[in-house]
Amino acid sequence: MDVAIKLVIGLICLVISINMSGKGNLAPLSAADQIQNYVLGGIIGGVIYNPDITIMQFLIVLLIWSGLIITMRILKTKNSEVRKWIDGDPIVIVNKGRMIPKNFKKANLSVTDFATMLRMQDIYTIKDVSRAQVEQNGHLTVLKKDNERLGFILVAEGSIDYDMLDLMDKDEQWLVDVFRNMGIESKEDVFCAEYYKGSITVYTDDMEKQTSPVAVMRKDPL
Repeated sequence: MDVAIKLVIGLICLVISINMSGKGNLAPLSAADQIQNYVLGGIIGGVIYNPDITIMQFLIVLLIWSGLIITMRILKTKNSEVRKWIDGDPIVIVNKGRMIPKNFKKANLSVTDFATMLRMQDIYTIKDVSRAQVEQNGHLTVLKKDNERLGFILVAEGSIDYDMLDLMDKDEQWLVDVFRNMGIESKEDVFCAEYYKGSITVYTDDMEKQTSPVAVMRKDPL
């Protein structure tokens, strides 16, 4: 009975964890997600068959773990620097068609593995790659040359992505001027800004400006 009760509690905790993460499963999107899964699995797996740990102690451990996770998520949402420290940044290994050897070492990725990952995306020569980066979860994101269908996220939750600006041969002042022309005085007021086919689309925290799919749009040739 003790094992059954612990198993039920663990199952409920897993369901709550999935719902709290906003995902349909526990597949990790970052290193922090992977660590959370390991810790949760260790807590549940290590406690269920241990008769020395009572149900009350099990509940207390789960509450402490949940509190730490909630606190971490709040900090990640409120502070971009904390988010970078916890989740890390994508590692750019190809930029503007040029490979960056030191970043290959940083990502622990060999050229052979890189070529294999390209072939898995139907890319058979590095010459077709304009930009490639290893995401926080280890997946490879590739931008092909002359690919106009891909949008660039320039600002996410008030934080500017300088790598994307560099890829577009633009700087922060250019982006600030674009925002001012839209009537937006500060980048902190921008929830998301995307560049796509010569247009800048900006979504703000003001819900009244998000009544349509395109909140604010301005044609600005690249």
